[in-house]
Amino acid sequence: MKPGTDIKSVLHGQLWKQMMVAGVQALELKKHEIDALNVFPVPDGDTGTNMFLTIQAAARDSEKVSSCSINGVATAASIGSLMGARGNSGVILSQILRGIAKGFEGLQTATPLQVAQALQIGVETAYKAVMKPIEGTILTVARETALGALIMAKRGGSLLETFQEAQRKGLESLAKTPDLLPVLKQAGVVDAGGQGFLVILGGWISVLSKEVVNLNALTEVGKKPALLGQVHQEIKREFKQIETLDYPYCTEFLVKGNDLRVEQIRQDLNDRGESLLVVGTPEVVKIHVHVKNPGKILDYAIQWGSLHEVQIHNMLEQNENMAHAMKTQIIDPVEEPTDVKNEGQILKKYGVVAVAMGQGIIDVFKSLGADEVVHGGQTMNPSTEDLVAAVSKVPARCVFILPNNGNIIMVARQVKDIVQDREVYVICSQSIPQGISALLNFNPERGAEANVQTMEQALGNVRSGEVTYAVRDSQYGTLHIAKGDILGLVEGEILTKGQTLLEVAQATLGKMAWQTRDLLTIFYGEETKKEEVELLENWLSEVNSSVEIEVHPGRQPLYYYIFGVE
Repeated sequence: MKPGTDIKSVLHGQLWKQMMVAGVQALELKKHEIDALNVFPVPDGDTGTNMFLTIQAAARDSEKVSSCSINGVATAASIGSLMGARGNSGVILSQILRGIAKGFEGLQTATPLQVAQALQIGVETAYKAVMKPIEGTILTVARETALGALIMAKRGGSLLETFQEAQRKGLESLAKTPDLLPVLKQAGVVDAGGQGFLVILGGWISVLSKEVVNLNALTEVGKKPALLGQVHQEIKREFKQIETLDYPYCTEFLVKGNDLRVEQIRQDLNDRGESLLVVGTPEVVKIHVHVKNPGKILDYAIQWGSLHEVQIHNMLEQNENMAHAMKTQIIDPVEEPTDVKNEGQILKKYGVVAVAMGQGIIDVFKSLGADEVVHGGQTMNPSTEDLVAAVSKVPARCVFILPNNGNIIMVARQVKDIVQDREVYVICSQSIPQGISALLNFNPERGAEANVQTMEQALGNVRSGEVTYAVRDSQYGTLHIAKGDILGLVEGEILTKGQTLLEVAQATLGKMAWQTRDLLTIFYGEETKKEEVELLENWLSEVNSSVEIEVHPGRQPLYYYIFGVE
């Protein structure tokens, strides 16, 4: 683009970068309100947060591009959004951005008409990504938005006028979403994903108009009672708590490899769960699905390549947390700073953030005093951003982080450099048993440094073991491992294998010298049958009845057992 070219006439890469950033800023202000709107497909209260993380990843990658071509910047934003996509609406948003990038292919700059056509391609790409498109969702709102843009561009409208007409049509469509989706009308809200998309669009418009986006203006179109300006007044009583879900685990991850067949993967997974989205390229594929057993999906996917950024969320728990929050507070349009108060509470002296997977294990950490538990573990390492968000929620001047996995320690240490309004200490726990031991040795009456020393010392008193299964054929040292073998690990190292769960559990505990210790703690997984647990307990009592044994339903995925001896 030549210097002095009118911003109203063409879209170039630098401008698209600014628009991406403005979209992030706009959504950050409204993400929790949008979370509160989230009732479809599952009321788990995370749509705004997921879309925010997705557009944030897009903006981050777009800013790394030195070129000013709209093609280069849009492509980078598209790849970033794919890699960072979270949740159903986040993945759909990534596909809209991917289609927009396709529309800009080969272009240095884009005219209003080319922009409108790119939006059309974005909508088409998003619709194709969804196995069973549902009207009344972000898809509907995005489609009407693109239609509005195309109509104005064909009339000769400027970039700003094109996006403003897109917004007007989108707002009209959003107001009608309760008429298209009965669950929205029952809850008295509009679609959360559609609202999130329009908030992003409002950010884009603010750059083109060189004005601060008026987010509250979104409440004026159609005068519907459940748009953003009033949702924080009504959502308190309307958010529905659910008791059961056929597919409770929201599972999403990236597969990286060569010659990945997106359509084949999509077909193979079509009947494995609900809300399936499989998108990507021959090198990177994003998978999002709601399932009963995340382990089976991961087991299938690993045959295609390596797994990355695995995220598994218990949507029943998310729903319960959001429902509880709605009972105790009103969602405010703007978040309060966390310098002296957190949800109306004065900051306490100490807080704890732990990383864990499995509802039973999470419950143990919370019962021992953990303020926040971030879902994660060996197959699902949380990001620094996840940990920063958790620390920011804790109403404490000093926060201890328990990573509970060696792969998460370095990520956790970065939190100290990011969080400036409180002291952060990372306790280098490399397993769940170590984390529990550290928390048991925490003393709120002692100083921070003294607690760090005591908790770190406690880590050395624990030996940790796991029993899991092999997802592929491999060689580990002298062990020839076949897919399906049951594996025993001690301190993260594979030491034994076998065909039955009992024999591998026995061998693993033997490697841990359990009979020489005072206490053996066992967490059994969601796939471990009660009969298997009873067989192991009977064997333990027969071999050595003097060792104290505690058995807990950890409900962790992928691991039949997690052992701790001390």
